[in-house]
Amino acid sequence: MYRFSRAIYRELAGDIVEDDVRLGDATNHERVLRSCEAAVERLATDRHYFARPARTLFNDIRVYFPVCVQHRVWTVVDRYMAFADEYFQRQPLRGFDINGNPLECRATTRKGTPCQRMPLPHNGYCPSHQHLAETEELQVPAGAHAGVRDFELAA
Repeated sequence: MYRFSRAIYRELAGDIVEDDVRLGDATNHERVLRSCEAAVERLATDRHYFARPARTLFNDIRVYFPVCVQHRVWTVVDRYMAFADEYFQRQPLRGFDINGNPLECRATTRKGTPCQRMPLPHNGYCPSHQHLAETEELQVPAGAHAGVRDFELAA
């Protein structure tokens, strides 16, 4: 799992701005590395609720780079996070996540506790909660299509 975060760090380490004043114990290099590791770990363990991992990581680390290399930082982060996402999606689910924790259904029970049944690999819900996966795909903001139809009618 850390091969992706370390690869991002290695490729960008030469462009990190050096610290003028130490704020706390961490240097800018350590902050960038920790941010990369946290983003990749979250992608591995919480893919369903991590909508834009590359954008999140870029926003976390961009302050440690000069403006002239921001585009390069974005392309490196985007490329490696896409590789990591593809890798994690190809991993077979054998009842445990990437850290060895048992997998649980993404739904909650009527009492508000997490469902503890084994989820299906394609969507993260157990057979009892498959209806929730179907409603996720259908949810569209209320007025999202209205503007498009108005535009099409006017044209």
